[in-house]
Amino acid sequence: MITIGLTGGIGSGKSTVSSRLAELGAFIVDADLVAREIVEPGQPALAELADAFDGVLNPDGTLNRGELARQAFATPEATEKLNAITHPRIRARTEELFKQGRESGAQVLVYDMPLLIENGEVDKVDHVLVVDAPDELRIDRLVQHRGLDENDARRRIAAQIDRATRLNAADTVLDNSGTVEQLLEQVDGFWGGL
Repeated sequence: MITIGLTGGIGSGKSTVSSRLAELGAFIVDADLVAREIVEPGQPALAELADAFDGVLNPDGTLNRGELARQAFATPEATEKLNAITHPRIRARTEELFKQGRESGAQVLVYDMPLLIENGEVDKVDHVLVVDAPDELRIDRLVQHRGLDENDARRRIAAQIDRATRLNAADTVLDNSGTVEQLLEQVDGFWGGL
């Protein structure tokens, strides 16, 4: 089994690539889904986040993700606080899913991890696949498709590792400055070369 580390900055198109790789037969371990799972009601991380950040719980006890993101990406210190609470739990759950992937019989396991490089998890994978797009295009996508305020989009991008560092860590780069169809063609070509 080959393990691919799929990464890319917010708004780069990583989710599109992950979905296509799943369609092609890869076992996907999605760190974003794990991150949602570990903050569900009743999970210890949710209580810790509520203690660390003001007003991040909805009336029904679920996490107000927008408010958490607004606060957590406001300063590097706040981002570190968020990461200290969530990342150890994400890593533990991810290890469980890696085990399931190895036992599944799939030939390819894709670790879909936005912070693969930042968190020093490159050594967990055999190949680093980066989805790349220029920052201004990513900002435009975040504003148009996710409804983020432009300043919030810029803050989120600034909170992540810079583009050059991400590209330098890549074994393969998929350029998503074009159409979705062009991106999917690149994914199919990558898959065919495995």
